[in-house]
Amino acid sequence: MSHLDFPYRIDGRGRTAATGDADHLRDLIEQVLFTSPGERVMRPDFGSGLQALVFEPNSTALAATTQALVQASLQQHLGHLIAVGEVRVEPVESVLRVSVRYAVLRDGTAHTATFSTGAP
Repeated sequence: MSHLDFPYRIDGRGRTAATGDADHLRDLIEQVLFTSPGERVMRPDFGSGLQALVFEPNSTALAATTQALVQASLQQHLGHLIAVGEVRVEPVESVLRVSVRYAVLRDGTAHTATFSTGAP
């Protein structure tokens, strides 16, 4: 099945870019992680608030808090599509690296996606 790619862009043919199921799920995870609660109209609870943590002092305590926050947000918003297996949060200098291991509920395939927030 074909889905709109995120972020929205035009492909080489001059049409709206499309993506497959696996990449679409990764895009949905990215949207949950980097959307702040209250940012979406009519869905005030959508998002994880990860962006708000960018200005917090980077530490293992922040990593543990972020891990719980991400796990809960993914369960709440994407629990009907994926089963979250593990969330790893690593503070690396000024970057917070989040790795999500999940299984697609429809077919049981396992995937891992990594995202980063903060200064590169």
